[in-house]
Amino acid sequence: MTNKITDIFGCMVFNDDVMRERLPKEVYKSLTRTIATGKHIDPTIADVVANAMKDWAVEKGATHYTHWFQPLTGVTAEKHDAFISPVGTCKVVMEFSGKELIRGESDASSFPSGGLRATFEARGYTAWDPASYAFVKDGTLYIPTAFCSYTGEALDAKTPLLRSMDAINTQALRILRLFGDSTSNHVDVNVGGEQEYFIIDKAMYDRRKDLVYAGRTLFGAPAPKGQELEDHYFGPLKTRIAAFMSDLDEALWRMGINSKTKHNEAAPAQHELAPIYANANIAVDQNLLIMEYMKKIAEKHRLVCLLHEKPYAGVNGSGKHNNWSLTAGGKNLLDPGKTPAENRQFLLILAAVLKAVDDYQELLRVSVAHAGNDHRLGANEAPPAIISIFVGEELNTIIDSIVDGTAYKGAKKAMMDLGIPTIPVFRKDTTDRNRTSPLAFTGNKFEFRMPGSSQNIAFPNTVLNTAVAESFRQFADRIEQAEDREKEIARVIRETFAAHRRILFDGNGYSDEWEREAARRGLRNLKTSVDAYFTFMEPKNVALFSSFGVMNEVEMRSREEIFFENYSKIINIEALTMIVMASRDYIPAVEGYIAYIADAAAKKRAVCEDVSCAVERDIIRRLSELNGQAYSAVQRLRDVETQAASIADVKDRATCYCNRVLPVMEELRRAVDEMETLTASANWPVPTYGDMMFRV
Repeated sequence: MTNKITDIFGCMVFNDDVMRERLPKEVYKSLTRTIATGKHIDPTIADVVANAMKDWAVEKGATHYTHWFQPLTGVTAEKHDAFISPVGTCKVVMEFSGKELIRGESDASSFPSGGLRATFEARGYTAWDPASYAFVKDGTLYIPTAFCSYTGEALDAKTPLLRSMDAINTQALRILRLFGDSTSNHVDVNVGGEQEYFIIDKAMYDRRKDLVYAGRTLFGAPAPKGQELEDHYFGPLKTRIAAFMSDLDEALWRMGINSKTKHNEAAPAQHELAPIYANANIAVDQNLLIMEYMKKIAEKHRLVCLLHEKPYAGVNGSGKHNNWSLTAGGKNLLDPGKTPAENRQFLLILAAVLKAVDDYQELLRVSVAHAGNDHRLGANEAPPAIISIFVGEELNTIIDSIVDGTAYKGAKKAMMDLGIPTIPVFRKDTTDRNRTSPLAFTGNKFEFRMPGSSQNIAFPNTVLNTAVAESFRQFADRIEQAEDREKEIARVIRETFAAHRRILFDGNGYSDEWEREAARRGLRNLKTSVDAYFTFMEPKNVALFSSFGVMNEVEMRSREEIFFENYSKIINIEALTMIVMASRDYIPAVEGYIAYIADAAAKKRAVCEDVSCAVERDIIRRLSELNGQAYSAVQRLRDVETQAASIADVKDRATCYCNRVLPVMEELRRAVDEMETLTASANWPVPTYGDMMFRV
């Protein structure tokens, strides 16, 4: 670390301190009022803000600006324009107008639109989001924006997120008013996104076509050692990794990102970064920056950052734990306080979350559905594909007492004494943690553990916000009309807990028993992304988003098509990559090794006719069988992939890739992976799992 953290933190961000310093007082007040309340910006201040933003950015070395947006590709997009404007024929000046700040134009037909835009209907707009700070990166002023079509439909991830935040703010304020809070004027959604990732040496990465094209290893036999000894988790950082993490921290701090925690994760070469929570809109933008910087900083160290959910089979995959909470006036609304059984406001909000998750469990599953995440969810890793909530022993006991109408006997606050005089005695938490739970209450927030590591977390938070907003709306509609609101609040809490207790589960989410129990409870087990996608347009989901204006049916229909289309494209790329690798790398390499062994056997016999060649015969026989199986699987994979790709209907095509192409891919992999275990290292054409995970 070459700079003092407090001096460099946020130095590349046009944040509140910079705005206060550079904007006229009234302009600053108007802009911050817009940011704080979510109301429309006063267009008359745009030129002043744009000029101040440009002057500041130029001082930071910027020559260009870009409207930075989140198309439905899962990553960000940007088009760079210089600040220059010609003066005469030989001079230029640096200019940036309010019009250029507020609105940009992009080719809407070149991004996924799910049929909303045809190729000849190209116009789309980017619109400045003043609630997310602009920043300078690599000589360009980045302006966070929303992205919509010429006809006004949202073509991005940010727009529905902002709409959902407005929806939950409106409905949550109604809840607060029921409890006498007349001063809070805004309820914020806060998010902290923990980011897991793998690191691999760049030279090894370049030799793996599957990592280059698909982001995950499509072949690979397990290394002799994986994560069995649990020695990598929280272990000492390797020198090269520590240097990468140090540079990453400094880069993120300059961007005003509160990179707080870093450590080794469970699998070899796997790591995690956790920031401090922020407003959901900013947290989403910052997580996208975190992923971008992870890749860029890794390159400087001759490393590659792998953000795929399952780059290596047989070891833990990578997720993105989404810590979600609500605050008003600086107070966390999910803080149960010292006496949660008596905290009616907290209990009502807790009931709203339980109801939201139970009512819209399929929609939450869709929000994390992705071809990459299918390899992680339900694969004996946290979490399973079945949606449930963990609240812990204390809250479970409180809920049971409320539903059963019995008195709650609070658990005594226990102290932890390790019996060592020099180690302080400390207060023990009232409940343990459950790492197998998809959605766990962790003291004052809900940790949504299902999002995949490569995912933009805007959509999962959009679903959470909107579903909880609907619970709040139903509660407020009912309680506001009651003659005795106090009694009605108690009834709503009790009835909601009773109706939605099925979503609560504190046990082992990995177990077969839970899968059977979940089925008895009527919980959905949508094992694949394709299964989940088919539920997206269910009437209740359309009604939910439409009623709050988060997405209309047309916008939802477009996303449904993109879901299925994207899934097919991913499996298509993986299948074609497997065909190329098997045909050009593995099968020829094994044939060469078989020839080498046969030649060795012949030379042995030439020297000594009665020498045994049993080893050579066994190796040749088994490798020949496996290579034949691999060759046959390649032919079948070519055929079934061609058939799948030719299917016109996007749903039928995705279903075919899921149900017919993937099984053949697995068959091919099994044959190749076994051949790897029988082929000499010098003859194997690519780095192995042991090479990639342990030689960083």
